[in-house]
Amino acid sequence: MSPATLEAAREKFRNHLSTEGLRLTNQRMAIFDAALARTEHFTAEELLEYVRVIDDSVSRATVYRTLPHLIGSSVLREVDIGKNLKYYLPNADSAAEVAQVICSDCDKIFEISAPFMSWYGNTVSAKLGLTPVSQRLQVTARCDSLRANQVCKHRPVAGAAH
Repeated sequence: MSPATLEAAREKFRNHLSTEGLRLTNQRMAIFDAALARTEHFTAEELLEYVRVIDDSVSRATVYRTLPHLIGSSVLREVDIGKNLKYYLPNADSAAEVAQVICSDCDKIFEISAPFMSWYGNTVSAKLGLTPVSQRLQVTARCDSLRANQVCKHRPVAGAAH
């Protein structure tokens, strides 16, 4: 993430906290920094590990209480793959239309450009006299390489982040 993009995200987060009547604390900023440094999807528990490298005083509760504000400020995107576990990813481009493809063999989440989503959402909503507020596209897939060769280049090594 470029320094300008990072600073813009920091300002969005500050403004959101201010609007919610919350203080900008060192712990919240450590969580922000740890989250925005990620380039791959991560869970709340993984974020806790990352943030404790920056500030070992950050509690699990503080991470869980801060995540909705990172999402509410559009700094992070939440991805629910339907296994009672949510993943997060920095929202480098809040206007980007992406679809998620989830490997059911290893739970790896891939994001691909999906510029048709806006058109599709507007078209089907208009037919019902509605205006879309949000939308998402998720595809669950199986790894062809794993099926054929018992090897998947995307399968994480034990203990590695998604």
